Amino acid sequence: MRAALLTVLMVGATCLIAQDTKVEAIGKSPTEAKFASGGKLRMELCSSGVEVVGEESNILRVEYDANRGNDVKVRIQVSGDHADLRVSSCPHNNFQVRIEVPKSSDLYVRMMAGQLDVRDVTGDKDIALSFGQLNLDVGKTELYARVNASVNSGELNASAFSVDKGGLFRSFSQSGPGKYRLRAHVGAGELDLR
Repeated sequence: MRAALLTVLMVGATCLIAQDTKVEAIGKSPTEAKFASGGKLRMELCSSGVEVVGEESNILRVEYDANRGNDVKVRIQVSGDHADLRVSSCPHNNFQVRIEVPKSSDLYVRMMAGQLDVRDVTGDKDIALSFGQLNLDVGKTELYARVNASVNSGELNASAFSVDKGGLFRSFSQSGPGKYRLRAHVGAGELDLR
C-alpha cells in the first residue's frame, strides 16, 4: 500500500514539475510557451508600441518584426498558473510587439513609455504606464467589483464608465456587482478605458 501511495505522489510531483517552463530568446519571433487559461500573468515590457490580445488558446506568445528586433530579449517563466513575461532591448522608432494571452487571464503589466493597447482579456487587471498612451478595452463594466483609474498629468477618458477628465492628478473610482478588479494608471499621457 505504501509503495502504491509513494508511486502516486511521485507521478503527481513529476506532473507539477513538468508544468514549469522557462523560455529565453534573443531576436527570435515568435516566442511562446504553454500557459493555461485562468492564470495570473505578470509582464514587464520595453518602451515601444505593445498590443496585448486575449485569444481562445492556452498559449502565451510574443511576436514582433525580427528583422528590426534582432536584439529584443524575451523571457517567459511559467510555474503552474503563474507566468512572468519580460520583453526588453526593443529598438525605437515605432517598434511594435504583439502579445497573445489566454482570453481569461489576470494581468499585471508595467511599461515605461510608448503605447499600450489591451483588448479581449477577462480577469483582474493592474496596468501602469509611466509615459504615453494606455488604451484598455474593458469589456462588460458589470464584471468589475472595483475600478480605480488615474493620470498624474494628461487625459483620463473612460467612456465605458461615463468619465472624462483632463489636467493634473485626475482619477476616479467605482464599485460594481462583478468579481474582477481593474487598476489603470498613466504617469503622463492619456488613459482611455472603453
